[in-house]
Amino acid sequence: MFNKVIAFANQKGGVGKTTCCVNLAAAFAAIGHKVLLVDLDPQGNATMGSGIDKTRIQSTVNEVLQEEILISDALITKTPGGYAVLAANGDLTAAEVALLRKPKQEANLKKALSLIRSHYDLILIDCPPSLNMLTLNALVAANSVIIPMQCEYYALEGLTALMGTIEQIQENLNSTLTIEGILRTMYDPRNRLSTEISAQLIAHFGNKVYQTVIPRNIRLAEAPSHGMPILLYDKGSRGSEAYMVLAREISSYYEKKPLLEAVE
Repeated sequence: MFNKVIAFANQKGGVGKTTCCVNLAAAFAAIGHKVLLVDLDPQGNATMGSGIDKTRIQSTVNEVLQEEILISDALITKTPGGYAVLAANGDLTAAEVALLRKPKQEANLKKALSLIRSHYDLILIDCPPSLNMLTLNALVAANSVIIPMQCEYYALEGLTALMGTIEQIQENLNSTLTIEGILRTMYDPRNRLSTEISAQLIAHFGNKVYQTVIPRNIRLAEAPSHGMPILLYDKGSRGSEAYMVLAREISSYYEKKPLLEAVE
């Protein structure tokens, strides 16, 4: 088992970031890892996609970030996907505003997670699609970043901007932050541009690009509207199979290689 905090980040929206976070959480849980998903997006899509009604939850990551309650009091430990969730809804916008008003609030999530991180093999953080105080908290708390991206021209521009952001975080706030991997999403091998950009990614980032690709898949797109990870919605779909392969790819990497020290 490994002990990692991984942020899912991309400043460009619509790349499948939340879909990746939810479905990898379910896939990791399915192969025996103890997983916590932290929804750090005020839209609460990861919360809803995990089968939790964001309008009915009593305590969210908002109160945790504002240090009003302990993280243990906000966790939803039982979900259909077999992983725990620190949920979010529109109230999280208030946390972002409050954190901006006070100095040195970028480590609030890191402090909260330090109380419970030993209970989990993996803590996955779904970031909002922008660089704000919430994303900053995620990157300070994380050991590494998974970058989901489509193989298209504008995605490459977004990746360049994100790499610059990560370098700034490394220099100023979290020197041990690394790129966990780059995940190609909504991939269509019949599209010439997709294959060309995929080749460019591999040429530039090498083994940081996961061998597994997430295909365009109707069932994968349908699953969030039913409040289910794809593994529960359609276990036999191409999308489900891809996330199971990806979870095993990531797990096997750490079984072969000693872990970096966890962020203290």
